[in-house]
This record gives sequence, structure tokens and C-alpha cells, in this order.
Amino acid sequence: MAKRYGGKYSPDGFDNTPKKTKKKKRGSYEGADVDPAGASANVLFVPPIILVFTSLGDGAIELVLGLGAAALLGLGAWLLREGLRAEAAFAARKVARRPAMPRKIFAGLLAGLGVAVATYRNDPGLVAPILYGGAALGLHLTAFGIDPLRDKGLEGVDTFQQDRVARVVDEAEAHLKAMTDAIQRAGDRKMEARVEAFQSTARELFRTVEEDPRDLTAARKYLGVYLLGARDATIKFADIYSRSRDDQARQDYAALLDDLDENFAARTRKMLLEDRSDLTVEIDVLRERLQREGVRL
Repeated sequence: MAKRYGGKYSPDGFDNTPKKTKKKKRGSYEGADVDPAGASANVLFVPPIILVFTSLGDGAIELVLGLGAAALLGLGAWLLREGLRAEAAFAARKVARRPAMPRKIFAGLLAGLGVAVATYRNDPGLVAPILYGGAALGLHLTAFGIDPLRDKGLEGVDTFQQDRVARVVDEAEAHLKAMTDAIQRAGDRKMEARVEAFQSTARELFRTVEEDPRDLTAARKYLGVYLLGARDATIKFADIYSRSRDDQARQDYAALLDDLDENFAARTRKMLLEDRSDLTVEIDVLRERLQREGVRL
């Protein structure tokens, strides 16, 4: 019977070792996020570009109106991209605050205003610009929706502690972004995927702390010191490997990522178990109180 050729050092990472001795690892793209600002949002940058070029051969007034309309449409398209990303981050978390600025709503208003100005450039008056601008605003909001307008999962949560967690998580996300930027300089796709897998594990810890800010004390070293060390190690590895392609440095860095992945995952599991233990204590206390009141469960 034909047998697939490969090994743990093959490009596809296939391993012939028995299943009992292999440790299950996270897939390279498990937990990967697709950029919510896709083609449907990026295509909105096309009209302002066309409007700029079509305005260059007109008179001074038409040129100024055309450039102003293009600026409004371009700013609206940029705000829409940021609003879609903020909405995706809001949806991915169980505990989150509504965006401080309703970017998608402002994007719709700018799109409507930009269309109105562009219409006035060709048809001076009030009726046509208002009709076209209102139609653009309605279609924009229908196509992309509005921003989340209410907080999610913050009932009974200490907002001061939540703000502390948000600052720490933002700093940790900055470390992860620096790791991504650094590993891309190394030019090794497999190590880039390995870094993404570790980042998914780290973000599971982020979400756990966000859902229960009391876990911040136990996880603070992981979100600060350890991620800072991982960032510095990634930068140093990228500098060395991009120049020398040192295989020993690659193996050492891969081993570091394995250790970090295991430790972050273990910290997350421990915090979840502690949270479950707290729930068990609360249930036992409630049952005891009910029994004292003569209520039988």
C-alpha cells in the first residue's frame, strides 16, 4: 500500500511518528482573523479617485467642488474601514465597550455629503444634491449598518478595573504587532505561521482576563514582561536570520515559541479552573443559605 513520504523536517511538516508519541499542536491558521475591511469597503476609494481626475480639466469652482467632494468621500471610506474593524473587535469579545466614536455612522454622513457636493458641482441647486445625498446616506447605512451603540457584558463589572485591563491589553497587542512586523523581516513563512499560532494562544489569555478583570494580577507578567521578552527575542532573531540564515538560531527561536505557547495556554487553563472553583463556592454558599431558610433543592 502506498505510503505518504514526509517527516517532521519536511516543508509540509508531516510527521511519521506514532500518534501516541505525538503532541497535538494548534494549526497555523487556527484563530486567524480575516480583515473585516474587505473589497466591499476598499472599493469605496475608487469614486473619489475618479472624481479627482475628472475635475482637473474644469473651471476653478468646479475643480474646488470636485476636490472637496473627493476628500469627503475618501475620508468616509477610511472611516468605514476603521469602523468595520472596531465592530469586528467588539463582536469578538464577550465583554466590550461600544466604540467611542461611531465611525460607520460618520462614514455614511460623509458619503452622503460628498455625493451632495459632487451633484451640486454638475447641477447647482438644492433639490438634486439633497435627494442624491440622502439616497447615498441611506444606501451606505443599509449596506454596512451602524456602529454598536451599547456596551456588551459590562453588567456588574467594575469599570475602573476594566479600564486597567484595557490599557494592559492594548500594550500587549502592541507587543504582538511588533512581533509580526519583526518576523516578516526574517523571510521565513513557516516561522511567521508559528508566531501567528502563538499570538492566537496569547489572545485567548487576553480574552480570559477581559472577561474577569480579577485575573489581571495573576496574568500581568504574561501580558507585560513575557510578551516584551518575546518581542525582543523576535526582533533579535529576525536580525540574525535575515543576514545569516542560521539554522541553530531558528531552532532556538522555535523552541522559545513552543515554551511560550505552552506556558500561556497553561496560564489560561489555570485561570479558567480558578473561575470555575469560584463558581462552585458561590453555588455551595447559596445552597447552604437556602437550606437554612427551609428550602429543599
